[in-house]
Amino acid sequence: MNLFHQPGWLQHRRDFLGAASQGLGAAALATLFNPQLWASTTDPEKHPWPAALSTLHYTPRAKSVIFLCMAGGPSHLETLDHKPKLAEMDGQPMPASLTEGQPIAQLQNRELRCMAPQHPFKRWGESGQEMCKAFPHIGSIADDICIVRSMQTEAINHDPAHTFMNTGTTISGRPSMGSWLLYGLGSECDDLPGFVVMTSVGGGQNQPIASRQWHSGFLPSRYQGVPFHAQGDPVLYVRSPRGVSDSQQRDVVDTVQQLSRWHGQAVEHPEIAARISQYEMAFRMQTSVPDLMDLSDEPEHVLDMYGTRGGDGSFASNCLLARRLVQRGVRFVQLYHRGWDHHGNVKGGIEVVSRLVDQGTAALIKDLKQQGMLDDTLVIWGGEFGRTPMAQGTGRDHHIRGFSLWMAGGGIQPGITYGATDELGYNAIEDPIHVHDLHATILYLMGIDHTRLTVRHQGRDFRLTDVFGHVVHDIIA
Repeated sequence: MNLFHQPGWLQHRRDFLGAASQGLGAAALATLFNPQLWASTTDPEKHPWPAALSTLHYTPRAKSVIFLCMAGGPSHLETLDHKPKLAEMDGQPMPASLTEGQPIAQLQNRELRCMAPQHPFKRWGESGQEMCKAFPHIGSIADDICIVRSMQTEAINHDPAHTFMNTGTTISGRPSMGSWLLYGLGSECDDLPGFVVMTSVGGGQNQPIASRQWHSGFLPSRYQGVPFHAQGDPVLYVRSPRGVSDSQQRDVVDTVQQLSRWHGQAVEHPEIAARISQYEMAFRMQTSVPDLMDLSDEPEHVLDMYGTRGGDGSFASNCLLARRLVQRGVRFVQLYHRGWDHHGNVKGGIEVVSRLVDQGTAALIKDLKQQGMLDDTLVIWGGEFGRTPMAQGTGRDHHIRGFSLWMAGGGIQPGITYGATDELGYNAIEDPIHVHDLHATILYLMGIDHTRLTVRHQGRDFRLTDVFGHVVHDIIA
């Protein structure tokens, strides 16, 4: 029986290919699609992530991004924004002039009282930047980072706030910033995904993270992020079964690809070519991923600096892998640590989460610097929003009017603090930076004019910054 001519089987095969366009399949899919026309070809040696931009708009300052996502909304008041006045007003009513008519997540119709910062601050490094003493390792890199204390966003609940931070809109289904960058610039690596995501947990309520935070939206699916497992093999079934050699595996891939080529010639369906590329990419990853995870070439002092031997599911282990990924040419790495949602016991929660993220974060910056990679790797540390100066029992509510993050490397001016909130940490009052401005600045540092990286979809041109965004030149070295 010739299965290639069974109509029902053809439909089933296409359904399978559609389902295979998720996750790892999406990264390996469509080596052969033209990013401009979405046309297919049958040359499996083409790069899996071609760049949509033939030339960059600016001289790039960075070539890779590592985004350290502190998921749950870290309190700027217990991390990066020192507020002595808030301590003085502990327990007193919040000024109505600040809070009246403002969006509040869970404190509606409650008495709003000031809550003092729960941990002391100190000045760190030659730059004298003020940061919480609960993060001594991050304090040790004060001279390498730029603290931004005037961030603002638009969504006050976790999921839409993550969506806004990652895609520039609260509307689900739009491309993530990593996908935009990979689409525009392509990848310098053809045996690992160009956009990798890893997660770790601990320290507070572990808010769920939806896969749409790294989705490619209406961009070709190969540009979406690929989740790597933090323990064991990063990708399931990446190793060949026992008794199967590389040459035998190569024979299987070649045979399946040839069958697919014959089928593609018969039905002229672009997904057939996509499947050819998927198998080729998967075969390459069977070599590249185990090599990525083999830390035997890492010096002992580097492992000690991170405080991990790798593969233990920790944030520190993911930080070490992030450096190894960008070292191999991966364009965008996103590390989520789910443990920052402190509606109660913010003091104790900060103590726990700091032990989980502090050392690995600082080690990543120091390691990149020692490797000579910090200059062209942009590192961002922050959450989807901040926390209220008002108490929610022993914790703090969600807050969008003023919060903090920091950036390092990739053309960012080190050792400075930019912007400010008011004396209680409620509103950004000096040099506010909107999420759209952050995205515009990231793209600029990568050599892209955010107004010119667009894709026409459903009758209009879309971009990461929508119709907003300004590059924050003051924080660029």
